[in-house]
Amino acid sequence: MRDVSIGSDMIRLGQFLKLADLIETGGEAKIVIASGDVTVNGEVDIRRGRQLHPGDVVEVLGREARVAV
Repeated sequence: MRDVSIGSDMIRLGQFLKLADLIETGGEAKIVIASGDVTVNGEVDIRRGRQLHPGDVVEVLGREARVAV
């Protein structure tokens, strides 16, 4: 797992997936989130606008990243 700095206190799930290079496009983010392939802190989340904060761990298709400031 790697830490990904967001430079603020909060970022939306769809944005974080792109920033962390877990997916390539916003369209891909929409698809993987809606299909239930994304977990936040071990729980499936289907809300692209979910607010993430430092310490949250996101996993998509076996790849993980942690939100860092």
